[in-house]
Amino acid sequence: MAKQPHLLVESGDVHDTALIPGDPGRVDRIAAQCEDAETVAENREYKVVNATYEGVPLTICSTGIGCPSAAIAVEELSRVGVETVIRVGTTGALQRGIEIGDMVVATGAAKEEGTSKRYEDAVIPAVPDYEVLTALVDSAEARGEDVHVGPIVSDDAFYNENDAYVEEWEAANLLAIEMEAAAVFSLARRKGLAAGAICTVDGNLVEGTQKGADSDSELPEKAKDNVERAIALTLDAVVDLA
Repeated sequence: MAKQPHLLVESGDVHDTALIPGDPGRVDRIAAQCEDAETVAENREYKVVNATYEGVPLTICSTGIGCPSAAIAVEELSRVGVETVIRVGTTGALQRGIEIGDMVVATGAAKEEGTSKRYEDAVIPAVPDYEVLTALVDSAEARGEDVHVGPIVSDDAFYNENDAYVEEWEAANLLAIEMEAAAVFSLARRKGLAAGAICTVDGNLVEGTQKGADSDSELPEKAKDNVERAIALTLDAVVDLA
């Protein structure tokens, strides 16, 4: 397979399992918990690093913000041999009592975005792979970490998540909102990949808090700290899956 035009990788450059955060900076944070980290390629919002964790080889690839750029990453990773993709991201809570810094493991993602609908009808569910989902939950339990497990929603319009939308999502008992999982799950299923997602809560839309609202940086300090915990349990899940 020829070199991919956005990730700038080709067959043999990456490993079977890829962790796919949105933020290129989080690629480095994941790599810092691994060994033998080596940058493979950097282009636009995409940074690709290979590493090992407890002897298991893995690739870390940022996707940027939103389903369109995440879809490009999944498409190109699938073409060069990746078999499992796990989103390690951040999310806004949609239920009262879910606190900043809590972790959410998604059991499915509502398609409030346009990308997945270019591939398939909106009624086709966007769901993770059962084994990946189970590995994430089990690794949290093994570390004594509490995680919220349930459905989330993926949305395109960060600044248009108004009260009417939030009230509808809350009433549907969706746990949280982010911007990539629906496309990641849908494309992975269509391409025969295994996929999962774990996200750290950076605000609570129902309680009126959003990331960056009370800080000079994008993420509140508690969310920053707990992103490291989410990364650690995800790496444990990779080992279990291997």
